[in-house]
Amino acid sequence: MEERQRSLENLGLTMTGLEAYGGKRVLVTGHTGFKGSWLCTWLEKLGAEVTGIALAPNTEPSHFALLNTRMKSHLLDIRDRDALLHAVKQADPEIVFHLAAQPLVRASYADPYETYTSNVTGTLNVLDACRACDDLRAIVVITTDKVYDNREWEWAYRENDALGGHDPYSSSKACVELLCNSWRMSFFNPAGYGSDHNVLLATTRAGNVVGGGDWAVDRLIPDIVKATVGGEEVEIRNPRATRPWQHVLEPLAGYLQLGVRLINGEREFASAWNFSPDNLEGCDVISVVHSMQAIWPAVHYRIKQDEHAPHEAMLLRLDNAKARTRLGWRPQWNADATFRETIRWYRAWYEERTVLTTQQIEEYERLITQTAEVD
Repeated sequence: MEERQRSLENLGLTMTGLEAYGGKRVLVTGHTGFKGSWLCTWLEKLGAEVTGIALAPNTEPSHFALLNTRMKSHLLDIRDRDALLHAVKQADPEIVFHLAAQPLVRASYADPYETYTSNVTGTLNVLDACRACDDLRAIVVITTDKVYDNREWEWAYRENDALGGHDPYSSSKACVELLCNSWRMSFFNPAGYGSDHNVLLATTRAGNVVGGGDWAVDRLIPDIVKATVGGEEVEIRNPRATRPWQHVLEPLAGYLQLGVRLINGEREFASAWNFSPDNLEGCDVISVVHSMQAIWPAVHYRIKQDEHAPHEAMLLRLDNAKARTRLGWRPQWNADATFRETIRWYRAWYEERTVLTTQQIEEYERLITQTAEVD
């Protein structure tokens, strides 16, 4: 552990507080998914003792399978209350990151029941299981930028704006936010921290997250990559849809920094947080495709018009001022760097069978360090 601490100090990570994860028992739900597998890799690198709870990977290849992590892995459905409770008790976590969910808008139209039960009932089961953990100090629940009552106006949404959701996925995640707020007020009230209980609960809302290792269906970057590798054109559904695109390491850094504050007992951080790019204008889908083409000329596309396609919002912006000013978090990569690093990961895998995940985390850590030193 002393050697690990010296390594962190050499990187300068003590300035961000991430060394707090060294030796901590951390539970991550959804660890076999795209974001969850990146998060677990980073936590292990920080010296945490990581346990995961999730369904088996549902893509081939699978980012999680490629990583060969040493973490403990429980493959189960979080809707199975008894199995979940047993696994959580066995993990005996000090902090929980809850990412497990049905994460796709179009899939939520196809199977709204699975979406609501996975996202709402599943979260309820996780939170209830957390009440049985004596050493637990913090819970970070990951929802989505789509929890807001999206009027598709030009202003960016702040954490105190109204919740809503047109599609079942967005609505289910807004329900999760309401559930977490009720749970926080009822069982983990910050006012009673240190006397009635010892747990702080926060929720996080991130924009469209991209990065290497995502092979899910109905996501722009994976669709582009799979089509390009197969020598085909990618079909673009909504070329003018605008989103706050960001690399997966950006919100994960925010989750980790937020978790440290909660572990340290800073009750004012037990609330909702946006993590999004600084560019409030966002970037539309066709601009993303053109950016990908500039980096990877083999990318080709065609526009697919479908008048009967289910509703998807065309404009969504998040305001990250709260995270920047109060948490000290800030994005490190602009849009060009985000897409460059994403394509770099995929090309390394397809052309050399090299997994760049740990290397990109290390490069990102150095950026955090440089930013902290400037500040």
